[in-house]
Amino acid sequence: MDQKTNPPRRAAKRPSSSREGNVLNSREPLERRNLKVPEALPTERYKESAFSRLKSAVFRKKTTIQEIVREPTSGGIVFRYTKDGKDIEILLIQDSKGRWTIPKGHIEPGETAKVTARREIEEETGLRNVSILVWLGKIHFKYRRLDKLVLMTTQVYLVQSLDSHERPIAEKWMKGIKWFSFNEALDIIEYEDIEKLMLLAKKKIRSGDFKQG
Repeated sequence: MDQKTNPPRRAAKRPSSSREGNVLNSREPLERRNLKVPEALPTERYKESAFSRLKSAVFRKKTTIQEIVREPTSGGIVFRYTKDGKDIEILLIQDSKGRWTIPKGHIEPGETAKVTARREIEEETGLRNVSILVWLGKIHFKYRRLDKLVLMTTQVYLVQSLDSHERPIAEKWMKGIKWFSFNEALDIIEYEDIEKLMLLAKKKIRSGDFKQG
């Protein structure tokens, strides 16, 4: 439902064999090209002349943070079994910046994180026949928005699509939506923190362990 804003830089891919562990913090600098970009950073850009950009860089004074804003969000890693039942596929959405990620959005007043995850998945993918199996983890990150420091937390659930005939439908602001094989999804996902939760998700699917804790 929420249109996500993310930095227009595509991180270099890494061999899948090098990925391991659980995540839960995205603080790696973007200059390290061998890492995927964090889940959220300020990205608002304006068209201006080269002289204006140089002038701004020379004379700009850093704005003092006036307010700390907390933004709770929730979403899910959505999967389905292949027709032969031997593997899984992961559903990803392509945001307005062209980055592949999972469906997620802001927790509305009165909602639980689990309720939000189901609502956002339905709104952003059109899938209704789904089952939320288990909570996978929590992602923390922060960024500046003018004079505000935004502290965002995303709750991520493992979600199974139950109807193989149900076709995902992208919202208007998205550039795409598609089922990927697990390895393809792991390679194409733009965010390291979600990538690591995907590895945890597959471990739980293989073991059939959907108990919380």
